Amino acid sequence: MMVLLGVVFLGAATALGAGQDSTGLPNADYRAGGPSHPSDVSYGSPGTKGTDRTRTEAVPSREELYALLNEANAAFQQANAAGDPAVARPSYDRAILLYERVIEAGGVWNAGLYYNLANAYLLREDLARAILNYRRAERLDGSDLNIKKNLAFARSRRIDRVETAARKRVLETLFFWHYDLSLRTRFGLACLAFAGLCLSATVMIWRGRATGSVAVATLSAVLVLGLLTSILVETQQQAHTRFGVITAGEVVARQGDGPNYPPSFKDPLHAGTEFEVVAQRPGWVHIRLSDGTEAWIPEDAAGLV
Repeated sequence: MMVLLGVVFLGAATALGAGQDSTGLPNADYRAGGPSHPSDVSYGSPGTKGTDRTRTEAVPSREELYALLNEANAAFQQANAAGDPAVARPSYDRAILLYERVIEAGGVWNAGLYYNLANAYLLREDLARAILNYRRAERLDGSDLNIKKNLAFARSRRIDRVETAARKRVLETLFFWHYDLSLRTRFGLACLAFAGLCLSATVMIWRGRATGSVAVATLSAVLVLGLLTSILVETQQQAHTRFGVITAGEVVARQGDGPNYPPSFKDPLHAGTEFEVVAQRPGWVHIRLSDGTEAWIPEDAAGLV
């Protein structure tokens, strides 16, 4: 029975990591073209993740979505082929418009699609919206190295340099596997550890408690407990914590939710600065920066991941 449970658990990890989303449709295929910045994108096929956005227009059919996606990719290629940035800009704008229509009107949430959109924004030199959409892509597929690489490149070009709080730096060092490994990877490792636990338990039942079997069972149990705890913590965080990116060129962060409150910082915050949402009030967002400082900014000065 223990072996059977391990096989079933391991099979679940294999199915989850087979390149399909919860709908059973394949995820988009996407790649970066260069070692430090994107120079090309591949042609991702959309999945069909639901969206809570309110739409009044009719939802495009699957065929129409593919047509829009192909048109967006063609516009992106045309922009990349243009030697003059002034000539390329309208094509990037067209690609962005079409990618966003697939996302918003089609109700498609797909890591590859957000990645393509972020690349278009980055090459159009809209750093803030590039970071915002790389974060959205990373939220859907945290294991893709191209997303991480391009996000790091975009972050390196920001004006604001906000240090990470010391406590968080310590946690990131001690629990590096929680921060560095994707949910899918951790789930797969937990399944392997559970299978090892089941096998070692079976060996102990049939052959007695040999030192090796006890050591393997103990290590496997610790790994399963640690990885599942990590998965639970991140799942809860994703469900209850929102993050955002400042999209305005610069914004004065204030000590309250109104323009009459004094500034929170000596200098304004600039496009691309990331934050955690603490609270929201009509027209204003209470934010927390990575160094732990808090402030209020106008709602229309930022986008939420």
